[in-house]
Amino acid sequence: MSAVQTSSPTPDDTRRRSPLAEVFFSLLRSRTFLVGFAIVLFWVACALFGERIVRCEMLADDIINALAPPSSEHWFGTDQIGRDVFSRVIVGSRDILTVAPLATLLATVAGTALGLLTGYFRGLVDDVVSRILEAFMAIPVVIVALLAIVALGTSKTTVIVVIGLSFAPIIARTVRSAVLAERELDYVAAAQLRHESALHTMFVEILPNVIPPILVETTVRLGYAIFAVATLSFMGFGIQPPSPDWGLSISNNYGMIGGGFWWTVLFDALAIASLVIGVNLAADGVHGALND
Repeated sequence: MSAVQTSSPTPDDTRRRSPLAEVFFSLLRSRTFLVGFAIVLFWVACALFGERIVRCEMLADDIINALAPPSSEHWFGTDQIGRDVFSRVIVGSRDILTVAPLATLLATVAGTALGLLTGYFRGLVDDVVSRILEAFMAIPVVIVALLAIVALGTSKTTVIVVIGLSFAPIIARTVRSAVLAERELDYVAAAQLRHESALHTMFVEILPNVIPPILVETTVRLGYAIFAVATLSFMGFGIQPPSPDWGLSISNNYGMIGGGFWWTVLFDALAIASLVIGVNLAADGVHGALND
């Protein structure tokens, strides 16, 4: 009589990762995410510790050495009043990495709430709110921001609120589409049969299941918010002097390009481009990890 052989459980059988852990390990395997995250982390470190990294005071002018080209003393050269460009680029990340994430957070919170509302109730509520959101989306973000800032005045708070509310309809549309699909599933019907309130059903039952598209949309909007903040600062409606903000520095020095003083603008422009690219690479990595 032959003995029955039983196979021992494999590590995969005994150690089952949670969905969150699967996403985490998928991100660690994504070169796109890691490169983007490293770029963003570099600029976050500059924003937090920039004044300890630089050798020169970012606001200290030196007319004698104005418009000096890059050298061992001034790595990125100096601007038209002799300020060290390298110091201003490094420390200039602080304002944009404060305003843009806060604006994105506001857009995510407001857009998620509106998307849950319109997707869950549908009918008249959906029609009215969706038409209003579509009207806002038909106007370019920069135009809306300029009109609001002219009316309310220029400040960091105004820029945060304006950009946040401008991006909220886009996030709301994404959340609404996800909620419409979730609303037809059995767990929502079960919650309604238990006579759960609409708020409980939306925020406790449905919201956890639409987190993936919200995360993807948030990371994408962050890149757009960075570009919007820089654009408004360049036009004089965003972050104000004496901040070393990148968009503001480009605005103050772009007239120098014609005279051959390219370094007064180039490094700030590269900083904006690298940060936006880093955020977009991280967003692509998050999207890929959530769809694996």
